[in-house]
Amino acid sequence: MTHQDYTDTDKLEDVKVLHGMGYAQELERRMSRFSNFAISFSIICILSGGINSLAQATSGAGGAAIGIGWPLGCLVSAVFAIAMAQISSAYPTAGGLYHWGSILGNRGTGWLTAWFNLLGLITVLGAINVGTYYFFIGAFGEYLGIADSTTVRVVFLVILTGAQALINHMGIGLTAKLTDFSGYLIFVTAIALSVVCLAVADGYDFARLFTFSNYSGEAGGNVWPTTSSAWVFLLGLLLPIYTITGYDASAHTSEETVRAAHSVPRGMISSVLWSAVFGYIMLCSFVLMIPNMDAAAAQGWNVFFWAMNEQVNPLVKDILYFLIFICQFLCGLATVTSVSRMIFAFARDRGLPASKALSKVSPKYRTPVSAIWTGSTLAVLFVWGSSLVSIGETPVYTIVVSCTVIFLFFSFAIPIALGLLAWGTPKWNKMGPWDMGEGKFKFFAVLSILAMALIFVLGIQPPNEWALYITVGFLVVTAIVWFGFERRRFRGPPIGDEVARRSAEIAAAERAVGEKA
Repeated sequence: MTHQDYTDTDKLEDVKVLHGMGYAQELERRMSRFSNFAISFSIICILSGGINSLAQATSGAGGAAIGIGWPLGCLVSAVFAIAMAQISSAYPTAGGLYHWGSILGNRGTGWLTAWFNLLGLITVLGAINVGTYYFFIGAFGEYLGIADSTTVRVVFLVILTGAQALINHMGIGLTAKLTDFSGYLIFVTAIALSVVCLAVADGYDFARLFTFSNYSGEAGGNVWPTTSSAWVFLLGLLLPIYTITGYDASAHTSEETVRAAHSVPRGMISSVLWSAVFGYIMLCSFVLMIPNMDAAAAQGWNVFFWAMNEQVNPLVKDILYFLIFICQFLCGLATVTSVSRMIFAFARDRGLPASKALSKVSPKYRTPVSAIWTGSTLAVLFVWGSSLVSIGETPVYTIVVSCTVIFLFFSFAIPIALGLLAWGTPKWNKMGPWDMGEGKFKFFAVLSILAMALIFVLGIQPPNEWALYITVGFLVVTAIVWFGFERRRFRGPPIGDEVARRSAEIAAAERAVGEKA
């Protein structure tokens, strides 16, 4: 469905659903169904995580980590997206995960979900842009005479993240146009990279895609510590699992998407599906291009640049690098959108310090400008501060980033698990138009819980063992804060009679931003 097909009846239905959840139409509905897909597809960005984290596979189980491990890892991520799609159709609202955790559970589970998701999004924005920085240095640093240092890294991130925030500030219309473009560019660039890799390959040794190796330890550039073949293969699943995430952006932009109850679940699932398929084609082509798997594994984190330098014409290589860099920039742009909508949604229910300011929407641009700049600033400060401190020989930045995806997937799993328990009860007795039925939802909900257990176990293995202590510490701190303070103060999203009492407040908020009835 295009934006041009959006009728007055469709708009009235979207606003009615939003009012029924106790919220005003302060943000502007400018995103088509494709735009909702594109923003999640842009955050997943197989040309970001699929390239920057490639060594988790090539320096792990080798070719089999891609040929077999990639589709398995994508299935792990997909079960969350399918279960979340069911909930998103029933509750299409910004900050969806927080809202779902509250409606299907209680104020406490919603508050916990919000903090898992918010901290995960802020740190993943930092991690995405740091990945873009290192890609830029690897691709163009020598040409430009730029070498890596903390100062260069922070200045680069300030410029990059500032540009992404400024574009978001100027309205969802501009952001959606760029993320729509990003969707097409990722497709085109992934196909182009695949064609180039296959064209310059010395031969097509398809067997290597299903050959299990063990490159842990020095053989793999110490990407993974020395471990067994079975464990190194399982650890390689983190490449697709870490790459295929961020599709909650479709839910976070629900209030800016036309026919959201229909568009959001489809956007979420299709972004995962197409990322999995095109990522598989691209990475299999790259593995087939590699001249020698043992030599590639020894390169560790430099494997992508090494293989491209070995096999690809310099001009063609630089064109591909430029296209990949643009895709990675737009990945960060879409992530700023997701972060800011989560901050906005949590703040309008008074879940954050300075909530009044953070939930304010610009009448001119119809965007939560304070939330945009706050989320972007926190991401840069996180990278800068954590780069200066180490625990042993490991920078705190590396330790925290290892928790990022654990936090994000916990924020997915909590509302899914609550939905499993709430189905058919007064908490959730009305489904949205995208409804796969009780049996299928509960099947994917159970798979999601099992997948969460797998992700947590894999995510805390060496060299990321500190992720366990950080996660446990986070749960202890949140328990203290909740039971000590927030349980008495935080009211959560409006439920029941509170929704009806907000009608005058909703009307005033919509008038303030110029929303026409």
